[in-house]
Amino acid sequence: MTTEYQVEQLAATLHSIMSQGGHLNNVALFRHLVILLAEGQAVAPERLAHALGRSPADVVAVLGKRPSIEWDAAGNVIGSGLTLNPTPHRFELNGRTLFTWCALDSLMFPGLLGQTVHVQSPCASTATPIRVTITPHGVEHVKPAAAVVSVITPEASPDIRRVFCDYVNFFRSPEAASTWLAQHPHATIVPVREAYQLGKRLVELTDRSLASNS
Repeated sequence: MTTEYQVEQLAATLHSIMSQGGHLNNVALFRHLVILLAEGQAVAPERLAHALGRSPADVVAVLGKRPSIEWDAAGNVIGSGLTLNPTPHRFELNGRTLFTWCALDSLMFPGLLGQTVHVQSPCASTATPIRVTITPHGVEHVKPAAAVVSVITPEASPDIRRVFCDYVNFFRSPEAASTWLAQHPHATIVPVREAYQLGKRLVELTDRSLASNS
């Protein structure tokens, strides 16, 4: 079982590396973008800019530095952690079905949105459906109960999806993750409830860094 200390250490490591990749900059922009995407529609840069009191050109420039941002043909954002494009990680709220880039996103975003979310994702090795209900206050239900989340220590990069999210998946049990772990020796697995705490701690560390730099 992952201890609170291990979760704290993993959160600190991930926070440090993501800070090097420049992901602390424009945190408010990306958080608000997730909130708007949760409405289930593409987000025009002008709308995001207006909400933040910034110019559209500034917002487009910031988004353009993130290779993984998903756009539609009209130049609207359709994916940034939370996405309208299908991924293995279904994210259901208020009758809408959205998706997330990774398992950790699906555990972190309900708190940001202040809503209860039902997540369904296949085990990355057996395809067994894993179902998790997350309220704004924590994980309410996990099935199978032994499900875990894989986490890898990424390189510092602006392309967080490629170096981190693509490796952060659900597995039905530690045993089901064993082959994947053998192929990714720098990764680890965390029970779903502890993975939720990891995401929560990452947000807290980010907020603390922003406060100290303001």
